[in-house]
Amino acid sequence: MTPSLELAGVALAADLARHGDRPAILTGGSVLSYQELAGRVDAFAARLGTARRLVVLAADNSVGSLVAYLAALASGHPLILAPAGNDAAVASLVAAYDPDVIVRPGTARTPGTAGDAWGEPALEEVRPVTNHTFHPDLALLLSTSGSTGSPKLVRLSRENVQSNAEAIATYLDISADDRAATTLPMSYCYGLSVINSHLLRGAGIVLTDLSVVDPCFWQLFRNRHATSFAAVPYTFELLDRVGFTDMDLPDLRYVTQAGGRLEPGTVTRYAEHGRSRGWELFVMYGQTEATARMAYLPPHLAAAHPGAIGVPVPGGSFRIEAVPGLDDGELVYSGPNVMLGYAETPADFAAGRTVTELRTGDLARRNAAGLYEVVGRRSRFVKIVGLRIDLGQVEKMLHGMGLQAACAGTDRKLVAAVEGSHDTRLLAKMLAQDLGLPRAAVEVHAVGELPRLGTGKTDYPAVLALGAEPCPTEPAAGGAAGGAAPTTPGAPEDVRRIFAETLEIEDISDGDTFVSLGGDSLSYVAASVRLEKALGHLAPDWHVTPVRDLQARARPRRSRRRIFAPLETSIVLRAVAIVVIVSTHVDLIRWPGTAHVLMALAGYNFARFQLGGERLPRLRRQLVSVARIVVPTVVFIGAVMLLTDKFHYTPLNLVLLNTMIGPAGWTDAWHFWFVEVLVYVLLGMMALLAIPWVHRTERRFPLAFPVALIGAGLLARYGLLGFDILHTRPVLWLFALGWAFARARTVPQRLALSAIAAVALPGYFGDPWREATILAGILLLAWVPALPLPAILHRVVGLLASASLYVYVTHWVVFPDLKDNYPVLAVALSLAVGVAYWAVWQRLMGRIKRY
Repeated sequence: MTPSLELAGVALAADLARHGDRPAILTGGSVLSYQELAGRVDAFAARLGTARRLVVLAADNSVGSLVAYLAALASGHPLILAPAGNDAAVASLVAAYDPDVIVRPGTARTPGTAGDAWGEPALEEVRPVTNHTFHPDLALLLSTSGSTGSPKLVRLSRENVQSNAEAIATYLDISADDRAATTLPMSYCYGLSVINSHLLRGAGIVLTDLSVVDPCFWQLFRNRHATSFAAVPYTFELLDRVGFTDMDLPDLRYVTQAGGRLEPGTVTRYAEHGRSRGWELFVMYGQTEATARMAYLPPHLAAAHPGAIGVPVPGGSFRIEAVPGLDDGELVYSGPNVMLGYAETPADFAAGRTVTELRTGDLARRNAAGLYEVVGRRSRFVKIVGLRIDLGQVEKMLHGMGLQAACAGTDRKLVAAVEGSHDTRLLAKMLAQDLGLPRAAVEVHAVGELPRLGTGKTDYPAVLALGAEPCPTEPAAGGAAGGAAPTTPGAPEDVRRIFAETLEIEDISDGDTFVSLGGDSLSYVAASVRLEKALGHLAPDWHVTPVRDLQARARPRRSRRRIFAPLETSIVLRAVAIVVIVSTHVDLIRWPGTAHVLMALAGYNFARFQLGGERLPRLRRQLVSVARIVVPTVVFIGAVMLLTDKFHYTPLNLVLLNTMIGPAGWTDAWHFWFVEVLVYVLLGMMALLAIPWVHRTERRFPLAFPVALIGAGLLARYGLLGFDILHTRPVLWLFALGWAFARARTVPQRLALSAIAAVALPGYFGDPWREATILAGILLLAWVPALPLPAILHRVVGLLASASLYVYVTHWVVFPDLKDNYPVLAVALSLAVGVAYWAVWQRLMGRIKRY
């Protein structure tokens, strides 16, 4: 026995208070600072006592579970994590390992509210003094496979937990300004690693149990300015179905993927999409035995090497050990995150390190680029929705029921063959519950006898092939499945039958929804595919639509539409600004200042979309972005110079240098000053960030960096530099101000930036109306995420915002002949020509990309 706590806990849990008042936990309704979290952790640690005891925590994604987890880690109590929603798994662990303390969620919650549960969890005292002997290094015990029925636990040390969190935080470049949304349970080592690595760096955790298919998750993600989320392969199917690629997530910095092999095509597709939207995809590889992560694929290599697991995490290394009779060897990992060993009985808690390197069981090779690739498995494990399933152990479970069975599987489903006549649907349901898998990921087939090879050994490929055949509908004990009679395709009863077969629920009423019936992420995919085939179009919210309404919601129908709907403020500002600019130039109205609002908006979008990724790949992406501004502008100017001499453009316009070295007086050559100045600023920022130490500084101080640029820009704004390289008012400070607002995470930060704008704008032009316009636009951008507009205008506003650059470039040659007699027509035609030029350019670029 260990009578007292003489050892320090895991540092990332014990040192929370050093991060002060930074937000640690953010839910839909509340924020808990690191100082407050540390206080709660200390209080719960006091409840656990001063003598080391074995704690079992049935954890969910709630503040209470997180506090209990951190309290055990901080005060040195060995902790077994189990999923709160699986009573069978908790009972099995309690029976096998005889804990001294059992901690469970304190209150019942409806789905989606776990993160907002701030009450303490329930603590059940089994005994005040432990019966066990613990090794001094033992900190955490995790199931080898989540909850597959395997008796083994992975023994992890304080160094294991701390070192892997540090490695992950290093290669993800996690800073205190990052915020990770919890998309995985904390009882799963991948989900736990997200929490550990962010708490280590003083970053925020957006704590929720909402699914990515729930619109409320994405609303919370935006409202809390989350910068990342974690995904397993099935998550990407869900993301495809909810239209993730069309979402505007301005703060998203990266997405991580682990929990099984992601199809290379999906890796390429998401890596390229992320590059275009300013975020990165980190493909990762790991096992519970390595605490979490062993390898990651640098994002800039994902598109070129989508099948690779990448390179070892910082501090780790791989070697490939030859396997007799195979072309590829077994991947063996070494590093400070390798477990102490396994525990199969309480006596193993006293053992020290029994493992010095980790034999992964995966067959691998190293490619010409130096990246590791997993090409197969040496042992009979599969990984389904992030849970590693021991097929041999599943066979033992079935044998324990008196069944002769053989199991095979892929990373998508488990297939079991059982001899004799059995209720296969009931068996599949039992297996899914015991293994912690979605019901749709388990298939059981009754066979006359198990398939065998000529040698008499089980033919596992034949077992797996059973899963490729349509499953017959097995009768339930009382008759036909679900008790439903055959129905006409497309009738509401078809929806009920699909739900019954997908969710294994017979009693379904008209008012039930997919969510209320307990649907999960995998069954979401299975049900949605079948519903789409049966009904046609599915609305995005079908999963929360009652059965009686699903048919009507799926069919095209006349419905009441909202007159007003929110549209992102940055889009509205771009559209309004270009209309006002054209109207002012036509002399239809006089409203100057909106061009400078666009300059601040350019800085805002630069921070949102152009600052993600490694230094050199990011520079290439930024150059492409600048080219999208420069090329259509120069092509149009060149065409005008070639086709007419009406406008006095010069060669300096063709190289966009008129604002810098052209004549100071206003002439036609000054038509493109905004584009030229914007390009100068963008190129200057790109050159600055291409310097390695500047790049690192910006990553480390994402808000302080643009604030420093504001300061430099204000020196020019107030004429304190002693020179002026442009024949226009300095705009760097406005660009940097927009950048800083995009990086601001708290109300005090936005208030401080707003104060800078309010103080610096008066006297900028000597025109109070113009300065007020700029200030109003900046404050709208900073404080109002979306503006209510008539829904009928959304498409037009979006089109004008997309084409705003092209309208600006072309309108100078459209309106002069019309402005005096037909000013309204001049504005309308200017907008139309710009939109047309944009459409032609988009189609041209699309064809170039295809070739």
